[in-house]
Amino acid sequence: MAETQKSYKASTGVDEFYYGEVGESTVASYIERVKYLQTISVEMPQEVVRAYGDNGTAEMAVSNGDISVTSGFHRIPLEDKQKLLGWEVIDGITATGSKDNPPLVGVIFAKTYEDGSREYVGLPKGLFTRPNLEGQTKEDGTEFSSEEMEGQFMDRKVDGFTEEKSVLFAMDKKGETTNRDKLFMKIFGLPYPSATTEPAGV
Repeated sequence: MAETQKSYKASTGVDEFYYGEVGESTVASYIERVKYLQTISVEMPQEVVRAYGDNGTAEMAVSNGDISVTSGFHRIPLEDKQKLLGWEVIDGITATGSKDNPPLVGVIFAKTYEDGSREYVGLPKGLFTRPNLEGQTKEDGTEFSSEEMEGQFMDRKVDGFTEEKSVLFAMDKKGETTNRDKLFMKIFGLPYPSATTEPAGV
């Protein structure tokens, strides 16, 4: 039997952070991109739980923890914070409070490789929480600040899968987009947004 061609190359970057409001649906009401993603971490904790008897292990099972995402950006535009966090806007003033109601969103981002291939990671349904506010005085040199946002994600029905899922993966070789496009349909129920449909100025 011929061995499957595997890739052992490590990713060298991140790109293409997209989110879309899904609510209780499987079709997003929109897809929005946040540019200049710097870092992203998806925690998928699991723990093996044991039952004991007769001085030994009687049974084992896997306990799955909550899926959490920490994403760092050069800057998160205010318009994206308004959408992701449910912030209220009145007469040009944006406000946050104890009764904020962030929408349920799906997320996709890409891990990039030196050979031009990309691995896309999709999270079907979750909530983001507001970031901390930080700042410092300008000194002799110029230093750029960054912003970080955290989210929690849950299982959701995904078309084609028997059980509900919380994280999906898709890999495309250089120049290919087939699996990326399939993933966008499964996470957002909408096609990958082409460059010609992006708003002016992004």
